[in-house]
Amino acid sequence: MTTLVLIAKETIPGRVKTRLHPPLTLEQAAELAAAAIADTLDAAAGVPADRRVLLFDGNRVPPGSEHYDVMTQVSGDLDERLGAMFDACDGPTALIGMDTPQLTADLLAPMFTDWPADVDAFFGPATDGGFWCLALREPTGDLLRGVPMSRDDTGEIQLQRLRDAGLRVWMLQPLTDVDTIDDAREVAADAPHTRFANTLTRFLASDSTSAVEVPR
Repeated sequence: MTTLVLIAKETIPGRVKTRLHPPLTLEQAAELAAAAIADTLDAAAGVPADRRVLLFDGNRVPPGSEHYDVMTQVSGDLDERLGAMFDACDGPTALIGMDTPQLTADLLAPMFTDWPADVDAFFGPATDGGFWCLALREPTGDLLRGVPMSRDDTGEIQLQRLRDAGLRVWMLQPLTDVDTIDDAREVAADAPHTRFANTLTRFLASDSTSAVEVPR
């Protein structure tokens, strides 16, 4: 069985999904991020994880995550924060993020049955060049430290790091991370029955999407 880790940030206006502003207000962007987390938690609820961990940046955990063990993100760049998390886990561990509300339990299922004997890692590439999932049979933070994050070659570099270490990798389906309003529209169209899609549709149909300035 596998530990499931969700990395998330408290959905405070001006701190999350600011690239959706405009056309969304900062408050709407934060509410949309909260909807994405809720959809992700729904998908995660459909897999039989032994342990569930919220790798969190914030104070108020999202509704639905109350039964998760909360692990505070350490200081440092994202590769260091992810590395520290993997070092703190034992046994097969799967990391997912809060930016893919189209996620389903079926997409996660291969990691939550009997782990195949010939697989050391699962890797889910993102269409922007990053990755939406990384699962390790033997969690080791050094497999992530030093990988440059939030670049269009992050996924390629991370995958090569795994293969250079001799790991046998099962490739998962590519997904689109929600970073921009175009990403949001694409994901909502692919998963129209999600909270995310319904929230985005409501916002874009509203006259209340007048922009406000991002705090400096």
